[in-house]
Amino acid sequence: MDEYKIPEHIAIIMDGNRRWAKENGLSTPQGHKKGAETLETITKHCNKLGVKYLTVYAFSTENWQRTREEVGALMFLFDKFVEKYLVAATENMKLRIIGDLDDETVPKSLAKKMRKLMEQTKDNTGLELNVAFNYGGKKEILKATKEIAEEVKNGTLDINDINEDVMANHLYTKGEPDPDLVIRTSGEIRTSNFLPWQITYSEFIFLDKYWPDFSCEDVDNCIAEYNNRNRRKGK
Repeated sequence: MDEYKIPEHIAIIMDGNRRWAKENGLSTPQGHKKGAETLETITKHCNKLGVKYLTVYAFSTENWQRTREEVGALMFLFDKFVEKYLVAATENMKLRIIGDLDDETVPKSLAKKMRKLMEQTKDNTGLELNVAFNYGGKKEILKATKEIAEEVKNGTLDINDINEDVMANHLYTKGEPDPDLVIRTSGEIRTSNFLPWQITYSEFIFLDKYWPDFSCEDVDNCIAEYNNRNRRKGK
């Protein structure tokens, strides 16, 4: 095995807040609140470990179909999360929201705060936390395709020059390496429309543990497992 390496980019599908709440006799909003606290703990731990990028699946384009009460509770949590980072030290972390903030379903006040947060932390040099909010992988690829088609139509891009780099430069994760490691909690074994372009050669770890119970020790164990993998990328 090669020398022990910290993955440059870790992506996490944070799943299981609702089931954790139900099994613990709590409400769904309480489950999401505990999940938000777990995210803060894990983010700080990854920053200390030297992880460069952490991308978390926080709210998908499909999540708007949940009950009005649950969506409202989630928007409240996002608002508080952003406010906290706007007024407190971020431990030199860069916050980036990946997803469609222009969509009419997103509360305008929340979108404004998120943009302000990204601007406030853009020059930080620690871990870059990508929060996938109102994000859908297929929608991201469609957005990129339309932008590329518009460039071809306008004559600023030759169709024969379209390649993987061109596509990557039109994704939300432009300028970032693809995830080395993808972790999903809750026991589900699927990607759920999360970063379909970017995770084609990522290592996957599926844990039979709900997100609120995910710990710093779990992060360390996942990184140890990652180091046991032989990443050939088709070679």
